[in-house]
Amino acid sequence: MPAALPAAAAQAPRGPKVLRMAFPSAEAGFDPPRVGDATSFAVLGAIFESPLTFDYLARPALLKPNTAVALPEVSDNFRRFVVTLKPGIFFADDPAFGGQPRELVAQDYVYSVKRFYDPAITTERLYVFENAKLLGLSELRKAAMAAKTPFPYDVEVPGIRALDRYRFEIRLAEPNPRFAQNMTAPSTFGAVAREVVERYADDPMAHPVGTGPFRLVQWRRSSQIVLERNPRYRSPVFDGEPAPGDAEAAAVAAHLRGQKLPLLDRVELSIVVEDQPRWLAFEGGDLDAVMVPGTFAPRVVPGGRLAPYLAQQGVQLSRSVMAGVTFSFFNCENATVGGNSPAQVALRRAIALGCDNPALLKQGFLDQGIVAQSMVAPFNSGYDERLVSEVGAHSPARARALLDLYGFVDRNGDGFRERPDGSPLVIEYAATADQRSRMLAEIWQRRMTAIGLRFRFAFMPFPELIRRALAGSLQMATMSWNSGPDGDFYLSLAYGPNASQNNDSRFSLPAYDEVYTRQRGMPDGPERLAVMAEAQRMMLAYMPYVPHVHQVLNDVTRPWVRGCLRHPLLELRFLHTDIV
Repeated sequence: MPAALPAAAAQAPRGPKVLRMAFPSAEAGFDPPRVGDATSFAVLGAIFESPLTFDYLARPALLKPNTAVALPEVSDNFRRFVVTLKPGIFFADDPAFGGQPRELVAQDYVYSVKRFYDPAITTERLYVFENAKLLGLSELRKAAMAAKTPFPYDVEVPGIRALDRYRFEIRLAEPNPRFAQNMTAPSTFGAVAREVVERYADDPMAHPVGTGPFRLVQWRRSSQIVLERNPRYRSPVFDGEPAPGDAEAAAVAAHLRGQKLPLLDRVELSIVVEDQPRWLAFEGGDLDAVMVPGTFAPRVVPGGRLAPYLAQQGVQLSRSVMAGVTFSFFNCENATVGGNSPAQVALRRAIALGCDNPALLKQGFLDQGIVAQSMVAPFNSGYDERLVSEVGAHSPARARALLDLYGFVDRNGDGFRERPDGSPLVIEYAATADQRSRMLAEIWQRRMTAIGLRFRFAFMPFPELIRRALAGSLQMATMSWNSGPDGDFYLSLAYGPNASQNNDSRFSLPAYDEVYTRQRGMPDGPERLAVMAEAQRMMLAYMPYVPHVHQVLNDVTRPWVRGCLRHPLLELRFLHTDIV
């Protein structure tokens, strides 16, 4: 362990302001429609810009303009949205622009959204637009697929079109009171330039060019990502208000007030999958900021407070509950764990009852979180902190009784149950190849053996896990989602038409789809919350997902780092950070 230095002796390195961080999982790349992992999202948020954003410090989340001059003009009962962009926003310089400055225009957002409909692009997030029913775009996609022709980007449709240089219009088939929230995510609504995509068509993941505060200057895949300040960025003056009583946010606001953003010159991101080397890199002074690895939490934040040896060095701690959930999903198209017959539903529910979420939290996440009672995460509408469900406790006796009742019994005396027809029953469980996943798998193995179920585990890199999940080739797997502030996203995970997108379970039930669709069109209020609760009850009854944990994240920074708070919803991590 490095010797502790007095806080007063801790100083930032001289010269350019460089933030050094490490992420625990590899990136997939940097083309917005093609990625779905947290590391890629963090980089996209630094490079690409969406029309809207959330206030950095306000809690609860507060919607505000970003590249737009104001929030969208809304009419026709939440079916028409008009966005007006700020003039004078430019993309980072790139050879694709022929040496000329390239201004952001409305047509860039039209093109960027249309890319999600292009059949040549595999994406997890087409559902965002298809669920909202943008007029005419699904038809364009279907026609291109049927004719096996390139997607017709130049065909104008009412779903999204440019009204003039700085205004674009979105028209929906049905009312969607919260559609504007989708315009806050650079991974979904980040503006890309068509010239760039076409120039780098062979490898668009490696050539992100946006209007955001940073640009990509170096990328060693699954190793290091280097960003530098974008000279073309408009450098807005900080604007944000902390919630009353939030001392941590108030200190950030006091430091940033009146300053032009970004304050950093360079961001160096290392990919270090294993916990020990990542934490030792921070302790050894090679990193300025890192999320405390779960296996080190008892030592670093005992009882939720920063360890004295770190406090003496001036290290700063920021704790936050994620607007997300760690869960397992069943492939409901799989012959072993899928289907909606009573016996198959009983198998999934028995696995959920046999799963020990309190143990997963205590041993796998070292008590850094709260046990999830449903798939809807904190900071989302529809989240009910008073809810108590059967997934929140370990009930092996109920699990065994349910399996016995539906004929999943041990017929050959080997200690493991067979299917009702006597054929073997083996559950194949996939997870990422990291230390925590292996520890969680050990807990799963013991708990499932105790109820007579044979589990086999396959560990793989995260991009491979995503690829196989999208292809429907996994039987069961663990993942995490983070989204908000509308719980509709978590309910959409079980919406049938979203299969092969964010509906990893490929669950399909017309009665659920009807409830989901009904709440989606309702205005905010008690009536909608009641329908959202009904949808959650149906998810728990049919159990396409087993929710596990809402994680608490512990971020630590060196004394010279300021403004590195984690917003529960923002993908942008570096705009407000400073080195002093």
